[in-house]
Amino acid sequence: MAADEADRRPISQRSHGWAQWLSKTLVKANVSPNFISFTCMIFAALSGACFYATSLAENGIDRILLCIGAALFCQLRLLANMMDGMVAVEGGKGSADGPIWNELPDRFADIFVLIGAGYAVAAAGLFDASLGWAAAVFAVMTAYAREVGRSAGAPADFSGPMAKPHRMFWMTIAAILTIFDPQLGPSAASILEWGAPGHSGRGVFIAFFLWFVLFGSIVTTFARTGRALAFLNRR
Repeated sequence: MAADEADRRPISQRSHGWAQWLSKTLVKANVSPNFISFTCMIFAALSGACFYATSLAENGIDRILLCIGAALFCQLRLLANMMDGMVAVEGGKGSADGPIWNELPDRFADIFVLIGAGYAVAAAGLFDASLGWAAAVFAVMTAYAREVGRSAGAPADFSGPMAKPHRMFWMTIAAILTIFDPQLGPSAASILEWGAPGHSGRGVFIAFFLWFVLFGSIVTTFARTGRALAFLNRR
């Protein structure tokens, strides 16, 4: 991971005591930042699998546990993203190939979460799975716009409105609200006119937040591109 602070995502939690303690513990345990970066893909894949399984679960308890799992693994993905940088930079364990490990697993992680959620929506009969694929494409495009701008000489732009922490926050909210699908889902589906009449409402919150992430990521991609172009033209 690059040691240049300008190339790091600003994260206020880095200064918190628990984060400092955890990063130091990982450094003492000789855990490499590249391995931590790899685990973010694993957590994301588990989150996507939990999202998908929520639409298949027959038992209410199983569905609730899957929703909690989807939310938890989204947050663990973000924790791994923060820890790899802290171990690399503050812990002095950065390596020459760190920037690749820092970026590529992140892109796969977005894909795993959003596509898993997309297939959950498809299995529930609300939308085609292409909704998840579209959200994943533009989630990756937000990072691509940042990296293209940076390679041209613009500052690294981690701003939103739908940067990675925002995407994971809203998908976490989607997972938590999905717990209440049996009570709120049918009403929400009716209001939004999603699904056939009498639809159970299962997956309606996942669908809503996938659309939210998709449009937010489109705006973020164009906003980052615009800021990069403006900076380069001023220079």
